[in-house]
This record gives sequence, C-alpha cells and structure tokens, in this order.
Amino acid sequence: MRPMTPHLVAAALVLTAVSSARSEEAAPLRLTQTIPLEGVEGRIDHLGVDLDGGRLFVAALGNNTLEVIDLATGKRIQSIGGLKEPQGVAVVAETRQVVVASGGDSICRIYDRALNPPSVIERLDDADNVRFCPSDKRIYVGYSNALSVIDPTKAVVVDRINLDGHPESFQIEAKGTRIFVNVPTAGHVAVVDRVAKKVVAKWPLAHARSNYPLALDETGHRLFVGCRWPAVTVVLDTETGKQVARLDCCGDTDDIFYDAVARRLYVVGGEGCISVYHQDDADHYSPMPKVATASGARTALFVPQTGLLYVAVPRRHGQNAEIRVFARGPGPLP
Repeated sequence: MRPMTPHLVAAALVLTAVSSARSEEAAPLRLTQTIPLEGVEGRIDHLGVDLDGGRLFVAALGNNTLEVIDLATGKRIQSIGGLKEPQGVAVVAETRQVVVASGGDSICRIYDRALNPPSVIERLDDADNVRFCPSDKRIYVGYSNALSVIDPTKAVVVDRINLDGHPESFQIEAKGTRIFVNVPTAGHVAVVDRVAKKVVAKWPLAHARSNYPLALDETGHRLFVGCRWPAVTVVLDTETGKQVARLDCCGDTDDIFYDAVARRLYVVGGEGCISVYHQDDADHYSPMPKVATASGARTALFVPQTGLLYVAVPRRHGQNAEIRVFARGPGPLP
C-alpha cells in the first residue's frame, strides 16, 4: 500500500474535522460550561435551583455539604457544612427558602434565602427526595416508608402518607391532586391523592426492578419510570397505569427528565452517559445519539425555563468533581 501524500493527509484531516463538527452539531445536548467543585469528595446526589436568585444548590452527599453555585459567574460561592449525607434539595420559589433532606442524620433543614442557620425537622429516617407543591404550599419529603408533608412557614410536619416501602423519586401533578411515587422495594409506582392523604392505586412494573428516577408529562398523560435492572425506562399511561413503551437506557440511572419544549426524554446514568429519546407521540419514542458524561454522573437537574441540564460529576478515577452544563442541541429529529 502506497503511503498517503501530504495532500491526501490534509484532506483526510479536514474531513475528520468536518465530520466531528457535524457530529457535535447533531448531538441532542451540547456541553456549554463546566463548573469546578474543588475539594468535594464522594457521591453527589440531587440538585435544586433558585432562578430568581441565580443560584444552583448541590447536595454533596459524600462530602456532607451543600454546595452553592452562582449561575451568573459559573462559580461556587459557598459550601455549607454540618450536614450528614444530604440527598434531596428543593427551593420554594415564592420565598426562596432552600429545603435540604439529609439521610445520615434524618433531618430536613429549611434555610431562608440568605442561608442563615436553618429551621430543623428531625426524626425523618433516611430523608431523601424533596418536592414543593405550589398548589397547597407544602413541602413533601420522602423518608422511611412514607411521605412527610411539611408547612414551610412554620417548619412543622402536618401530615404523613404511608407507603409500602421507602420512596425514591416522586412527581406531583400541577393541575391534579395526584403524586406518583417510585417504591422500588415494593416493585411498583404508588399513586397518592394528596388531598385525601392516602394511596389510591399501585401500578406494578413487569420485568423491571430498582425503579428509582421518575418524570412526568402531565399534558400527555405519561409517566417515565427509570429502572436499573434491567436498564430500561418504562412509559406508563397515567390514566390507566398500563405500560405503553419500554426503552433501553444508560445503566445506573438516578435522574430522568421530560423536556416538553423539545419533546425529549433525558435519562441520566452513572454508566457515564445520557440516553435521549424524541417523543414522536405519547406511545412512541425514537432514540437519539447518547451523550457521554463521566463515570458515576447519575444525578442532574433539568431547568425547563432555561432549557439547561446540569449534570453532577463526582471525583473518581482521576476526574475532578464538577457540574457540567448542557444546552439543547438540534439533534436528528425523526
């Protein structure tokens, strides 16, 4: 075989560069920013955002801290210690209170907007995911085998909704009264009536276990259930609880999001990638190119108002702890 001439080598390099550029342009998500988290060790759990204040909050579970990032500068501005395995974070938009649930000390902390020493709610065993419901102005915390209902103005528990196991991710209807709760130890999604304060239905998952993350398309009446064994996303009809689709996805998923504007599904997996699907209609989903992240990067936050996806990357195997920010790319639409 003859060696390539300099002209052929140059042409090959140009074609490779063009091909790489086109591939990057076609990706459904594009990396726009990297925010270092120097000194943060161990696993990183969930994130929350204060849009009015321009702050991102990161539950650094393995570091026992809450990391605070200024979104305008893309820099960490504060690290709050004294927590034990913080897992869930939520922001009350009206008051900009920051709610942090810690599994290690079974405490839910409610900070004011200035992040002064918080109000404390104790005895919430393995406190985990947190959501704020604007309709009833209540905070919901998954813990033990229940959802705790908290009044954020008084920082007191006002109700408890019992479940068949420890709740993982849950999603609250904006226009309805239901809360959909992943209960992996029971192998089902529990449907809670938040007005009646009780479970009104249980939707078992066929041939899928370890259902941790959950996302909701309320308008389209679809629930997206991320499972780790096997690595699939199960799509359920929220009117009937029946499975309408089953999608292979990245392994070790812990967060999943539905992007209503782009009609896309983002499944974030600790395997080191994000599975992306285009929603052709309520029952059909076309795979788009996977987006590479990093080992252990399984938690994230999608912000619909800005279209940005924040992915938490832990420090391991030579990679530094950081937040990677992705924006929507055009992607090859079906």
